Amino acid sequence: MSLLESIILGFIQGVAEFLPVSSSGHLAIFKNFIDLEEAGIAFDILLHVGTLVAVFICFWSDIWELIVNGVGIVIDACKNIGIFFANLVNKNKKDYTKKSYVEVISTPFRRYVMLIIVATIPTGIMGIIFKDMIESVSATLIVPGICLLMTSVILLIADNAKDGNENEENVSYKKAGFVGICQGFATMPGISRSGTTVTACLLAGMDRTFAVKFSFIVSIPAILGAAVLDIPDLFEVGVTGGELFNYAVGTVVAAVVGYICIKTMLKIVRKKKFKGFSIYCAIMGLISIIGFFLI
Repeated sequence: MSLLESIILGFIQGVAEFLPVSSSGHLAIFKNFIDLEEAGIAFDILLHVGTLVAVFICFWSDIWELIVNGVGIVIDACKNIGIFFANLVNKNKKDYTKKSYVEVISTPFRRYVMLIIVATIPTGIMGIIFKDMIESVSATLIVPGICLLMTSVILLIADNAKDGNENEENVSYKKAGFVGICQGFATMPGISRSGTTVTACLLAGMDRTFAVKFSFIVSIPAILGAAVLDIPDLFEVGVTGGELFNYAVGTVVAAVVGYICIKTMLKIVRKKKFKGFSIYCAIMGLISIIGFFLI
């Protein structure tokens, strides 16, 4: 892969991963139309790293709190296991006072951690089940084209969704699971992950600002999971020093462009301005479908 191709694909990834236009769909279309060289598995993983860096920079304070509270959940869960066995062993002793369990989900951020876990489970299951199918349909133009038309409709729904007021303190785990299922379907090339999850959050009654934040933070385990699934294939290919440099440049481009697009997405959702992206996705979808029959 040349340096120019790496930059182009990094730019597409950074823009389409966070703006509601589907990175996987655009990568599939551009590879078919422009005849770009097939991106190596190493490059795919590095692009994921670049987009993750953008998310971490934009939401670092929230992510740090989630990490701290996630560790706290594990510690308190272990304490409760210890208390359970202590009560079990000593229950017949006359001078023993039964210990009370520690409240594990005791803060909004701990609840936030659990919401992300609940949303990640269906996404992970669907990603594993449909991995091979997704890779095969990504090689064509017809599937990304149809899925981009679906994204166009999804974005119109988002613009017309009522404003909600739920956040990490009061949104239900059932609704988090619903967002996770929608994110699972968004692994199809052409269905925007960000557009789909933000729309799902809005339909679930979440506050618009929290909807964007939840959408992007819940993408972290999804992106990491996709990269982990690709790691076994990484050892089957070799990467030269020149290719590694090109990959690194593409990764930086994806991270910088991704950061800008996340900030842009925050403004788009608040102002309900998905219509332009909806029209764009419809046009790209039609171009992809027509290209399928002509190429």
